[in-house]
Amino acid sequence: MARSARAQEEIRRFLDIGAVQVAELDLDGEEAVLRPGPGSPPVTHGEVFVLVRRGGRPVGTLLGRVPEGADAKAVLADRARAECGPAVFAGPGEPPITTVVVATRERAGQLARALDSLLAQDHPRFDIVVVDNAPVTDETRELIERKYAERVRYVCEPVPGLAAAHNAGLDAVRGEVVAFTDDDVVADPRWLTELTAPFAADAGLGCSTGLILPARLTTPAQVLLESHGGFAKGFTPRTYDPAHPPGDEPLFPFTAGRFGSGANMAFRTAVLRSVGGFDPATGAGTAARGGDDLYGFVRVLAQGHRLHYTPYALVWHHHRETWRDLETQAYGYGAGLTAYLTAVLVNRPALLPAFLARLPRGLAHARTLTAVRETDTADGAGPPGDHDERTHPWPRRLSRLQRRGMVYGPVGYLRARYALRAAVREKTAGREKTARRETTAQGENTARGAR
Repeated sequence: MARSARAQEEIRRFLDIGAVQVAELDLDGEEAVLRPGPGSPPVTHGEVFVLVRRGGRPVGTLLGRVPEGADAKAVLADRARAECGPAVFAGPGEPPITTVVVATRERAGQLARALDSLLAQDHPRFDIVVVDNAPVTDETRELIERKYAERVRYVCEPVPGLAAAHNAGLDAVRGEVVAFTDDDVVADPRWLTELTAPFAADAGLGCSTGLILPARLTTPAQVLLESHGGFAKGFTPRTYDPAHPPGDEPLFPFTAGRFGSGANMAFRTAVLRSVGGFDPATGAGTAARGGDDLYGFVRVLAQGHRLHYTPYALVWHHHRETWRDLETQAYGYGAGLTAYLTAVLVNRPALLPAFLARLPRGLAHARTLTAVRETDTADGAGPPGDHDERTHPWPRRLSRLQRRGMVYGPVGYLRARYALRAAVREKTAGREKTARRETTAQGENTARGAR
């Protein structure tokens, strides 16, 4: 098939992807409880992406089709009981005192939705810090002062970049644990307790991550992303221990994307501070385009601390909505991947031998990561369900963009470092100028008083 014809076919396939309803189903007790996902209308007939819970905790997802005129709860509950067996959970335990950091930039509407969900957490002892990153308006500050001043602290970080914003939040942390999430999520009420309780149970734990599911699947871009796994890392809790590298992770710890994502992560505060926080030349908002969260994971593991993934700590993420968003995301993922690896080696040269030893397998992994991924079904016509299924082909253009991003990543990181130095110099010069003005004013006031 000619390239132009192939591209046209990919576009046709993309535009044919239909919307999917999002719901959650709790099987606790005799009577199942079916609820729409956050911000979604009540479930009707058609395709439904369902989070299944037992005892309130996530245990799996499924894709169900509700026939017109059928009872949606009965149809989906029958499927869920057949596919998701009974589960026995230990209680999450008593969580430590925690500070939640949310970085944002000019998205006050989304931020308010996220904050409302964070303030509804069942965690007994936590506070919230919002970091306004390189703002161009006062909208975020005014929102915090008007609606959240008693429960949320406001920090302004003028240096652009997600990592710089997270570091500014880290400086303001009061809790033993610091949790990070994004302004485009809705946090489950048990999110913070489930994410942070493991730190109380394991003194060697440096980091924890949690489950990220789609809040909506209304556009082809959202459905395509989720049909290839989205941000989810499965429903099995897992602990990664650098003292006992996992046998099924030959690139450990450099495949940090397996561990979790920045929209749902927490660190022991002292541990994150001991590794210097995040590299401010990584992350969205910099030339590196991403990788700040992955950098944090690897640095903590490289210092000998364990990382724990728990599917019980859930946030609902509002995926990007358009094809152009997917293009930006694919390129950014590729760039962020190699940018964070560059950052790790620049800041921790002692890891270079281990990295070189894993490089051949790493290149093979990169080829797999950016390959054109076909569907796991015969016709490729279904929406997302199980996160191990691929129900829509991954377009070649997105694979090419991801590969280009990977080539660009190290260059982007070095550009970001240069821009960061310039921004820091400008910030320092501004402070010195302000200090000189204040000193001059004080001197003039003193002279006038003497006269």
